[in-house]
Amino acid sequence: MAVIEFHHVEKIYTGQTRAIQDFSLTINESEFMVLVGPSGCGKSTLMRMLAGLEQCSAGEIILDGQVVNDWTPQQRNVAMVFQNYALYPHMTVRGNLEFPLRMRKLSRREIDSRVGEAEELLGLTGLLERKPKQLSGGQRQRVAMGRALVRDPSVFLMDEPLSNLDARLRVQIRTEIGALQRRMQKTTLYVTHDQVEAMTLGDRVCVLNEGILQQVASPMELYQKPANIFVASFLGSPGMNLFSASCLDVGSDTSTFRLGLQSIKLHGQASYQENLAPAQSYVIGIRPEDLSLKGTDEDDRIHLRLIVESVESLGHEHLVYGNLLGYEASKISSEIENTLKPVTKTGRLTVRLPAHAQVSIGSEITLTARPEQVHLFALNGLRIGKHSDHHSVSMS
Repeated sequence: MAVIEFHHVEKIYTGQTRAIQDFSLTINESEFMVLVGPSGCGKSTLMRMLAGLEQCSAGEIILDGQVVNDWTPQQRNVAMVFQNYALYPHMTVRGNLEFPLRMRKLSRREIDSRVGEAEELLGLTGLLERKPKQLSGGQRQRVAMGRALVRDPSVFLMDEPLSNLDARLRVQIRTEIGALQRRMQKTTLYVTHDQVEAMTLGDRVCVLNEGILQQVASPMELYQKPANIFVASFLGSPGMNLFSASCLDVGSDTSTFRLGLQSIKLHGQASYQENLAPAQSYVIGIRPEDLSLKGTDEDDRIHLRLIVESVESLGHEHLVYGNLLGYEASKISSEIENTLKPVTKTGRLTVRLPAHAQVSIGSEITLTARPEQVHLFALNGLRIGKHSDHHSVSMS
C-alpha cells in the first residue's frame, strides 16, 4: 500500500502543447481514486507519469514520501493494466502470469503460490494452459489484472481497462474490479472517460478537463454539488439542464430569477443571498431526474412551462425533450462564452419521467422541481452557495 502525491505537476510536449497544468492531488493509502474526463484531457498522461513511462515537465510525484521523478518504472513498484490487455500472444495464461515473477527471479515455489492465488481470486481455473486468442474479452482482462496482481505492487494503475468490452461484460467486470480492490486494499488509480465507471467505483473521483483539475470529491458530492459548470454538465446522463437567467430580486431568504418570459423563486437558500445581485446574469442548472410533471399542492416548488418536441421511450422511463416557453438566452460576452458552452442558447430542456407519464409531442406541459434541487452558477462558471470542502478551480 502507498500514498501517492502529485505536487504542481505539469507536462508540456514538443511544440508547447500543455497536456497537464499545475496538477496537485493526494491519493490516500488503500484509496480507489478515479480520474475521469473527456478524451484528450490528460488522464492517461498523468497515469503514465506516475508509472514512470513519461517524465514530468515540472512538479514532483511522491510515493510514500519519496520523490520518484527520476526513478525507473521498475523502481516504483507499480503495476499497470492497459485497455488493450498487452498480453503475450505466444504464451499461455500461466506463462503470462509467471513472466513478471520470473523476471524478478523468484523461486518456483513462490511463483506457483502467487499464480495459484491469482487463479483462484480471478476465476481463471481451467484457463491456465490456454493462449490469449482462445479467451473471451472478459477472460483476457482478468489475465491482464492477474499479471499485475501477482507482482504484489504497492500501487495498482488501470488505464481504461473496460473500454474494449461489450456493455454487459463491462458491468460484470466493473463489479469484479470493485470487489477485488476492496479485498486487496491496494492504492488504486483508475482512468476512464465513462462517468458510470467513475461514479460506481471510486472512493473519490477527480474530474479533469484540458489538463486542469476541476474538482475532487466523493461521487455523491460531485453529483449533488458540482463545483463548476463543466462538472455539472459532464456528470449525469443526460447531463444537467443549464440556462442563463437574470436575477430580478434578492430578499432575505428568497431570490427571483427570470428565464425568458418565465420567473422562478428560490427560497430557503440563504447561503446564496450574499453572492447575488439584482439585474445580474447567472446560470441555473436542473438535472433531468429532478423535474416532474406538475401535480397538486406544489406551491412551494418552482414551475417551468415546456413545449414538448420529442419523446424517447426506454421501457422503464421516458426522456422528454422540449423548449422552455418564451426562453431567450441572455447576451453573454465573447470572453466568457467558452466557459458557458454547455448553457443552452435555445431553452432546450431534457426531463426524465416515469414510463406511466402521459406526454404527447407538441403539447405544453408544466414541470416542477424543489428549490433545493436547483443549482446556481456565476458567469465565471463557478458554483454559487456554500458547499462541502473540496478541490475546485476557476474556469475563467
